[in-house]
Formats: sequence, structure tokens, C-alpha cells
Amino acid sequence: MFDGKVTENQPYDVVADRKTWQLRHYPPHLVAEVEVSGDFSDAGNRAFGVLISFISGNNTQRGKVSMTAPVLQQSEPDDAAPAHAGTDDPDAPLRRHRVAFVMPSTYSLATLPVPSDSRITIRELPAQDMAARTFSGRWSERSYREQLTALRRDVAAGGLEVVGPPRYARFDPPWKPGFLRRNEVLLPVHSAPPA
Repeated sequence: MFDGKVTENQPYDVVADRKTWQLRHYPPHLVAEVEVSGDFSDAGNRAFGVLISFISGNNTQRGKVSMTAPVLQQSEPDDAAPAHAGTDDPDAPLRRHRVAFVMPSTYSLATLPVPSDSRITIRELPAQDMAARTFSGRWSERSYREQLTALRRDVAAGGLEVVGPPRYARFDPPWKPGFLRRNEVLLPVHSAPPA
């Protein structure tokens, strides 16, 4: 049973520290992810049980995998959205979500237990530079969109090129008060800003 303890935060190096955001370098890392559909704010809750089951022993080795932070969420409009509604459309409802646990850095693809649940995919993400904006508060689509808009503005002003979809990172359990929670919005970027 999950006890709420986190043993490791995903490692990264701060390349540049700006007033409202950071440029970070993340090393390659493994994620266990599951796709869910529906409401943005509930996506993490719907995926959480599936992923917790995997790290609690529902895997080929029947071994436990330590919980790490953050829990990542990548969201986009569903297939039924109009053709013009991309992830940049502020009015397109985000209905498809990939929710992922970052695996502890001690594992490789060869040593990580294989999930018994076919809904879970294990992926190795390459090293990547990310722009990151940290904020507190509840896990809502509205706050995510507001913070993403602000980060996109900062990234453009810093001369960075966005090279992938945004991610939402949650670091705290749901029972922690919103004003104490650490949340982040992350954007993959191509080049470092001028010094």
C-alpha cells in the first residue's frame, strides 16, 4: 500500500535562473505512464491507482518501486475537437491525458520491473532542456493554462524555441493544502537564452 512517502525528486541542473522561471537540463530518465480521458483536474486521480499498483508490486518481479516526484501530466484536446483546435488553442478543452510517474534514477530499462497491467507504458525520455515555472495552488485546468501562458511569454522573451508539448508537474499529495503545494509547468526548449 502506498504510504505517501517520496524517496527522490527527479534530478536536474539549473542552467539559468530568471525572476519567474528557470531553464533546466534534465538527464535521460524513465517514466511509467498511462493514458486517460476526461476532465483535466481528475486525470491524475484516475491514473494514480493504476500507476500506484505497478510500483506497489503489480509487475513481473512482484517488487516495489519507490515513489518519486513529480507526477507528470501531458494533456491535449480529444480526437473529436475541431481541426483548428490544437494545444495552443486557449478554448480547446483538454480531454486526453498521459499521466506518468518518473522512475527512480537507479533503474534502467533492463532493471525496471515490467508492469503486469497492459495499460502502462514504460518509456525512456532523452536528456532535454526545459523551461520551468513553479507555482502553488489547486490542481485546476485554469491555473495550469494561466501559468503556461505566462511561461510561453517568458520563453519567447528569452529567445528560446519551444520544441515539444507542455507538461504539468505535481509534487505533493492531494491532502496537502493548495497554498503549500508545489506545481510546475514545463516546456521543452531548444537553445539556451543569452547570458
